[in-house]
Amino acid sequence: MALYQLTEPADLVAPTMIAAFDGWVDAGTAATTAAAQVALDGDLVASFEGDLLFDYRARRPVLEIRDGRMSSLAWRELTIRHRRIGDRDLLVLTGVEPDFRWREFSDAVLDIASRLGVAQWISLGAIPAAVPHTRSVPIIGTESEPGLLRGNIQPGPEGLLRVPAAAISVLEMMMARAGVTALGYFAQVPHYVSGPYPVAALALLRSLERHLGVAIPAGAIEDEARQLGTHLDALAKGDETTRAYVERLESMVDEERLPAGDELISEIERFLRETGSGGSSRP
Repeated sequence: MALYQLTEPADLVAPTMIAAFDGWVDAGTAATTAAAQVALDGDLVASFEGDLLFDYRARRPVLEIRDGRMSSLAWRELTIRHRRIGDRDLLVLTGVEPDFRWREFSDAVLDIASRLGVAQWISLGAIPAAVPHTRSVPIIGTESEPGLLRGNIQPGPEGLLRVPAAAISVLEMMMARAGVTALGYFAQVPHYVSGPYPVAALALLRSLERHLGVAIPAGAIEDEARQLGTHLDALAKGDETTRAYVERLESMVDEERLPAGDELISEIERFLRETGSGGSSRP
């Protein structure tokens, strides 16, 4: 069984491949939400074979039962879609992070990138961090060589950070080794926020806009981000302990004290424990 099916679009010009997967590097579903918005109404280019990549006991299809009759199954997907925004050809790889065959999957994505003439790879991710919801979402970056990140985004954090690898990071490294310009933008999501965090998804979209030099419609994400901000403000005002904690985080940001590697590891470890996604290894 082939790992993927490909329909090559015509007349691509130096496309950029943008990627985001669910999993521990998608806190608040911010990265996959942003990627889905970029790919909205795009043409399907490639679809990957879920039977070879997914553990359906962990990622069960969603069953709909209407009036006692089983009516439909919605299977998890991993796809690449093509969308042209302005003068940019964008290929968006997003969906479920594979459970199996990471090396084979990476080789397949590299093969697709070669066949489609991909000139640039951009990873999107989101990680839990000790940051307040009342300030702009901090973005940190990765880059295969200095000077690739834009919009005053800095690579980081400083020092050594050793965590469980995500499939998106494996792909970014392999793209760089294959000679493709590769970088990533990663939003920091307040660790006290549970559920979707559209504020970070919007921040990732804005980072993409600055990098690509095109306007990307945010759709409903802007309204969702505004509503969530109002809700979180109300919760913080109604609880003295929460308010004091948010104020302490605000002072850290205002003093421009960025989290060190050990602080990020602590937040990531807590996130992984809560989601059951594995553990980290300290140097």
